[in-house]
Amino acid sequence: MFYGLYHQPIEENNRLEIPANFRELLANRVVITQGFDRNILALPVEAFGDLSRLVMALNIADPLARGLMRMLLGKASYLDIDQSGAISLKGSLKEFAGLDSEVVLVGQGKYFELWSQAAWQQQEIDLQDAEANSQRFMSMNLSGL
Repeated sequence: MFYGLYHQPIEENNRLEIPANFRELLANRVVITQGFDRNILALPVEAFGDLSRLVMALNIADPLARGLMRMLLGKASYLDIDQSGAISLKGSLKEFAGLDSEVVLVGQGKYFELWSQAAWQQQEIDLQDAEANSQRFMSMNLSGL
């Protein structure tokens, strides 16, 4: 499982080193796609396959389903992890997420997210509001813990 938070610089040639404990779960290849929050989702190939099957099972007559397919499947890229443990971030996804000189990698269990430093700082501010969190997450059933 992907856990933890890492700050990584974007090196020359748009290279981003993946933390060693994340690389162990990726088998030298990762799929990146557009995230829901102006970020990038990064998934192991198998997890992306599972997600793809769920998305493709939706009714294509539904405009929301088509939009989700375009976002997750149409924006996806398979990236090889090089011998030094890095991937090359280029193009529209990098621009979409506003990735510049530093990336924040955030473990999310079966996948991890890539955030710009500025966008992640805003997430941190939002998540530190204990009163808002109580209201925000009240309807989620976490009673099985």
